[in-house]
Amino acid sequence: MKSLKPLLASAIPVLLVALILAAEPATETAAWQAGAASAIITPKQSLWMGGYASRTEPSEGVELDLFAKALVLSDTDGTKFALITLDLLGIPREFRLAVAERIRLEYGIDPSHLAINASHTHCGPEIRMSRIDRSDPVARRGQESASYLASLEDSLVEIVGEAAAASQPAHLDYSTARCGFSMNRRTPDGAGGWRNFPNPDGPVDQTVPVLKATRTDGKEIAIVFGYACHCTTLNFQKFSGDYAGYAQFELEKSHPGAVAMFANGCSGDQNPYPRRSPEYAPIHGLSLATAVDAALSTSMTRISGPIRAAYREIPLSYDTLPTEPELREREKSADKLIAAHAGRLLERIREEGSLPTSYPYPIQIIRLGKELTWLFLGGEVVVDYSLRLKKEMGDTRVWVSGYSNDVMAYIPSRRVWEEGGYEGGDAMIHGSHPTRWHGDLEDHIIGNLIELRESLE
Repeated sequence: MKSLKPLLASAIPVLLVALILAAEPATETAAWQAGAASAIITPKQSLWMGGYASRTEPSEGVELDLFAKALVLSDTDGTKFALITLDLLGIPREFRLAVAERIRLEYGIDPSHLAINASHTHCGPEIRMSRIDRSDPVARRGQESASYLASLEDSLVEIVGEAAAASQPAHLDYSTARCGFSMNRRTPDGAGGWRNFPNPDGPVDQTVPVLKATRTDGKEIAIVFGYACHCTTLNFQKFSGDYAGYAQFELEKSHPGAVAMFANGCSGDQNPYPRRSPEYAPIHGLSLATAVDAALSTSMTRISGPIRAAYREIPLSYDTLPTEPELREREKSADKLIAAHAGRLLERIREEGSLPTSYPYPIQIIRLGKELTWLFLGGEVVVDYSLRLKKEMGDTRVWVSGYSNDVMAYIPSRRVWEEGGYEGGDAMIHGSHPTRWHGDLEDHIIGNLIELRESLE
């Protein structure tokens, strides 16, 4: 009988190779191209700050740099989506339109495929593109804001280009966790009204959605995360991204090379608690970053593609408009806010002939494969929208971001509109809107979003 040793010896290398190949996971073809970039957008000089009407002085330094960040995704068909996040109070409609047009011309990304979200930090520069008083120093503040916005526009176009140029094969994964420092801020005052005070029984959405873009070699490109909470931990005269800025800082420290991006949610009636003391901002930031890491530690859902997107501006109607005689009476009011608001409206009538009956309100939907539906709503949307849309949209995973593409005013639900108070309509006095919104705004917005979603099938 011939010995089996030579046969076994020759078979061993083949067996070893087969065993090694069987032990290695199959390489998954990347469904995406992804690239990210960021830029510091902290003003280089002292400017007036946005968010708190009680401020009487401009900024006095920098606590934490402000950033603009961009993520550009491409599916296998070459369709692109660009997300820009900003450590700012918000952006106006005219600014979004200008940035979107430049990005379309320079990089071929359709405006419907561009979303811009602001963290709504109250420790950023004042943004003014709307009607302002003509007197100094208010007019000068408007000129300073316009100069800052011009520079910001260039920065945003540039970082989108950098992110697109840095794009490489990537995987996208999604999961969620929870974070507990947000609380509803609308508390009954005992006299039929509402005060800004922590309400532990009020509605909240403490979900932390997380989207991760990773190179095929496992290196993280970007970590995008959200939370529904006002960026109002801080109330001082230094520039800072507040808790959201600290959360991004912590994540970039613990995930070297990744760009961490925060997208604020439906936080119009949500505040961080405790607050109003500088030490709480980094604490809340670390808490949120920890929640993001918790989401990253789960069995995340792999996003398969393709990209589908739709953007629409819908007419958001105002309630009963004030008459010109009524405004002239209000202009005589001893309340400076009422008098100034009436003056701005009378100026609109002189310049435009009449007051507008509606406002072009932006809504946007991004579908990433069949796995994720991402909704972007303009303004300071209250939490009821997020809670309702997650139930009624009909998709398994729904992410809702407010403060997107235009921050023009508070967007109350029907419940909040009927209750009244600051978010229900009183806050309109600080701008140039003629009055509060019409009471049907919630159903109008939700109905258009559902219709827009159906258009993507």
